Amino acid sequence: MRVLTSWLRHYLPTLTVSDRQLADDLTLRGIAVEGVHPLASGHLFEMDITTNRVDAMNHYGIAREAATIYNLPLAPLHPQLPVGTLVDEPFSVRIAPEAKGLCGRFTAQVLRGVTIGPSTGRVAEFFGLLGQKQISNAVDASNFTLLGMGHPTHAFDLDKIEGGIVVRLARKGEKLRLLDGTERTLEADDLVVADEKKALALAGVMGGWDSMITPETKNILVEAAWFDQASVRRSSRRHLLHTDASHRFERGADFNAAPLANALVSELILESGGKPEGEMIDVIDAEVEAKTAKRPSIELAVAEVRRHLGTTIDAEGITGETVLQYLTSLGCAPLLHGLEIYQVMLPSWRLDLEREIDLIEEIARVYGYNRFANTLPTPLPVVEYPTAAAEHAVRTRLLELGYSEAVSSTFASSDDAAVFYAAEAGRQTVAMENPLSEEASLLRPALAPGMLGMLANNINRDVREVRLFEQGQSFTGTLAVDGDFVTEVHESAQLSLGLTSGSLAATALHAAADAPIFELKGVVESLASLFTLQGGEAGLSFTTANGPAWLEQGRGAVALLNGQPLAVFGELATAQRESRKLRQPVYLAQLDLAKLYELPLKRVTAHDLSRFQAAERDFSFVFADSVAWKAIAEAIHALSIPELTRLAPVEIFRDPKGKAIPNGQYSLLLRTVFQSPERTLREEEIAGWTTSIVDALKELGGTQRA
Repeated sequence: MRVLTSWLRHYLPTLTVSDRQLADDLTLRGIAVEGVHPLASGHLFEMDITTNRVDAMNHYGIAREAATIYNLPLAPLHPQLPVGTLVDEPFSVRIAPEAKGLCGRFTAQVLRGVTIGPSTGRVAEFFGLLGQKQISNAVDASNFTLLGMGHPTHAFDLDKIEGGIVVRLARKGEKLRLLDGTERTLEADDLVVADEKKALALAGVMGGWDSMITPETKNILVEAAWFDQASVRRSSRRHLLHTDASHRFERGADFNAAPLANALVSELILESGGKPEGEMIDVIDAEVEAKTAKRPSIELAVAEVRRHLGTTIDAEGITGETVLQYLTSLGCAPLLHGLEIYQVMLPSWRLDLEREIDLIEEIARVYGYNRFANTLPTPLPVVEYPTAAAEHAVRTRLLELGYSEAVSSTFASSDDAAVFYAAEAGRQTVAMENPLSEEASLLRPALAPGMLGMLANNINRDVREVRLFEQGQSFTGTLAVDGDFVTEVHESAQLSLGLTSGSLAATALHAAADAPIFELKGVVESLASLFTLQGGEAGLSFTTANGPAWLEQGRGAVALLNGQPLAVFGELATAQRESRKLRQPVYLAQLDLAKLYELPLKRVTAHDLSRFQAAERDFSFVFADSVAWKAIAEAIHALSIPELTRLAPVEIFRDPKGKAIPNGQYSLLLRTVFQSPERTLREEEIAGWTTSIVDALKELGGTQRA
């Protein structure tokens, strides 16, 4: 935003500080001046005004800030219109019932016998310094008022208005040609300013072509109104129109500024000739006024100001007089009703002030943060989050396994939710009231879509080897009894794993295409091993039944914790991969951390290493495909051999031709390690254990290979 210091000084005739000092002091109070450029008269400030300070997006608002800082009088805005002609019946303005609440105030002033020509005087001077395009005195008056005091206005050619003004909702499919020359097709929730027959302007966004001011215009209707933020934002985004007017209305316009802005514009237009007709028409919605200009007062105690802000570098600190001065200068109306306790009426232009702490922040801002002493805060006890230790253990284990932590958006699209979330009874996804886009319309019910997006970003940037994990919350909602809306939002701790590789390699145990799936299985087992499972290791099992549709059929599994689903993992379905244009296979796992966090973490214990030699023995057996590793491990552990310190499969072999190993069977090379912490093992002991292991494997139907 560009601001002229000469214009500011027009509102602050007693300001004596230099322009550069003014820029520094404004910046220290949050009204940031990012550039100072010398002009023939004064300087041009390049300013960055935050979106919550719409009141400061104009010269008068910034002058008010300077007046507060330096405790100077601010020149009032008192437009003086010439005496107008009297009318028997005022111009008709009404707000249609369907627009109630969307147009809280509408002011209109009829001007007769105006002369349209180029702007002169201070308008031409200030516009020239700003580099602002000049159009005509009527249009420039509206722009000058917007830059001067911040409220949008619009001038209509009165002779092109049929009947009176009606503020209403558009009719679906209604056409409106705007000032930019484009014709827009309106929707039923677009708010328009219309006459009795047609739409004249898209309310709060842009005026219409058919009623614009031309050199032939003789009679004008000046409009200044208050329009609902959400309504203006909706129309602005739908029609891809971001204007100076919509920028202000979307952030909350001043309800009481409309009549003043109207009078200022009318005064400027009438400087070139003409007269007003009748009094200014002012239609007010009392309910909107009560929510904006007549909001309830806020109680502010000076003791609370001191408590929150602490010690200052000034000896006397923040006094009641200081608080009164700042609040009054900012437009508040503080009324003392106790010992240094104020009942503060809020200015209509500061909708961002809602609570006592907001007023305290304003006092601190104007006083200057650089004037507070450096003090340490009172130490508070730190309470660890209940699941902090478990989250740390999971994170550490995944990092050790070669996975990198990532964070994705907490929003998801309805399409992704339909794919990755299986609705539960009485639960559904949670929709956002005001989503940023269709791709972010829901709180995510699952982490998998976000993980897919992160994997896709890596693949599209030629990163072929990716291993990611994300710990986060998923969101679901409890449905009301009638099933129409969500009554409560639930969060659940979840874990998502993503894996992709451009060069899969076979292992001794798995084919290349299967290796990532079994890697994810191993990760799930490793994470489960961090917790004390009910029923021990047997409490964790796996099944290929009832897998989700987003996994490729036959290429995934479900991990069960005591018979209840804990995780799903496997290869992403081909249809999903192709729809997302992923150039290589992707493998995902989704784990319910909330179920693991209900279990106690295992305590890490350390044991002395045995000083005695270990004995290694291998077994080669042929099993039917129906014999799983879990059955083999359980059969050997059931022998209860304390000296058996390690049991692991070393190699699996299948013969596709069925010659060395018959079809439907596989060869397993099994390795065992025996070691005692107290003595050297004898050969006859080891021989006895190996015999027991061979017998146990034969009972499973295994055939020992020579």
